Amino acid sequence: MNLFTLLALMAFGAYLIKSREQKRRIALLGGYLAQYQIEKLMESLTDGYLRALGEGDLERRAQIWSMLDTAEVTLCEQFNRFVLEFSKVDEADARVSKLPLAIPYADKLFPNATFDMRKVLSIHARGLAHAAENRLGQSQKNKAFTLSAELFLMQHSCHWYCRSKTVASARMLALHKTPY
Repeated sequence: MNLFTLLALMAFGAYLIKSREQKRRIALLGGYLAQYQIEKLMESLTDGYLRALGEGDLERRAQIWSMLDTAEVTLCEQFNRFVLEFSKVDEADARVSKLPLAIPYADKLFPNATFDMRKVLSIHARGLAHAAENRLGQSQKNKAFTLSAELFLMQHSCHWYCRSKTVASARMLALHKTPY
């Protein structure tokens, strides 16, 4: 067996292991998220922000902002419940590699190059709550921008958990036209 064939077989084996690991992570996170409407609320908020910012009639704009305030509260409540449930996940299953590419068993081979997804989700929950409560007293436009940024960062973290940092960043660029 020549070197090229051996390398090709090793690469294929690594790909299969990586794919199986990613499917497991997607199923784990998806199982928790399926109980909530977080993604639907995120989409509703981002579309609503654009609609409110583009509305010329001040009275209609105020109605849209009011409706969005309710959706923000609902999103925060659901996300907090999700974070509470996900915090029960075993630490080994919550470890995420900081390496840019998905490498099979990277969380076990390089434990110092990982972070705990449970802690990251907790940070995102606090960030979403602070933005929704508008503790800084920002204008509606700036509040919408801040909350959108928090939502996009949370989405980036979820994609990173399921795939890799590089894939998460590429999806952020493709979906939201921002590098994060």
